Amino acid sequence: MGLRAWAFALKRDAHAVWLAARDPRTPWYAKAVAIVVAAYAFSPIDLIPDFVPVLGYLDDLILVPAGLWLALRLIPAEVLAAHRKEAEAAARRPISKAAAIAVGLVWVGLSAAVAIAIVDALR
Repeated sequence: MGLRAWAFALKRDAHAVWLAARDPRTPWYAKAVAIVVAAYAFSPIDLIPDFVPVLGYLDDLILVPAGLWLALRLIPAEVLAAHRKEAEAAARRPISKAAAIAVGLVWVGLSAAVAIAIVDALR
């Protein structure tokens, strides 16, 4: 499988996982994993920004495929097959605004904690 085909399969599977998370036939534990994985995969904001050398891209190359692997193993095969077909046919990609807000709030919180620590250290 070439790099382009692998990237397409990741995008398709991320969309299929997002769709399966909303399916009532998916068990609750698979839904929980699927929601987290799909939210992270489609979030415009990363936990580690891409401008951080090596680590910025490493999280995308490891976390997303590992999370998808786990979610795909937990989702029932018939549910996954139906949503993979739907994901391949979909023309637009879902965007998780809630995940972007959550990751943004984490970054704001971490930034505030660092700023407070610096101010306290300078006193």
